[in-house]
Amino acid sequence: MAVIREQDIDKGRDAWRRWADAARAQRDAGTDALDVRPDLPRPMWAMAVRYTLHLLERKAPGPGVEVRVAPWGAVKILDGPESDPHNLTPPDVVELDPDVWLRVAAGITAWDDERDAGRIGAIGERDDLGWLLPL
Repeated sequence: MAVIREQDIDKGRDAWRRWADAARAQRDAGTDALDVRPDLPRPMWAMAVRYTLHLLERKAPGPGVEVRVAPWGAVKILDGPESDPHNLTPPDVVELDPDVWLRVAAGITAWDDERDAGRIGAIGERDDLGWLLPL
C-alpha cells in the first residue's frame, strides 16, 4: 500500500516545502538543530512525513529495510532479504519520530547526530540511512 495517495502528492510537496522553510527559519533564528520543531498544524506534519517517505521509497526501492515514522507512515526500501512470510517484518527496521525524520530528510541535522543523540531506533545490519539523506 502506498504511503501517500496519488491525488495528495501536490499537497505533500507543499507541506514538505512549508515544513522545511519553517525549520530552516527556526534554525537560522538560533534554535539548536536537534531541537528544531516548527509549530505547524498536525495535518501538515502528516503530509510532509508521507511525502518524504514516498520520496525515500522512490529513491531506494526494495523490500529489505522498513522505515517507520509513526503514526503517519512506513515504507520498505533497499534490496535485501524480504520480510519473513509469517510476521511480515523485514530483518532491518528503522524507527523515527516525525520531527527526527523530517530534520534528517531536510538536512537540518545529520543521521549520525540524531543517532548519537539516541533519537533513532534501529534493528539490523543496515541501520545507517545517512547516505540516502537529505532528500
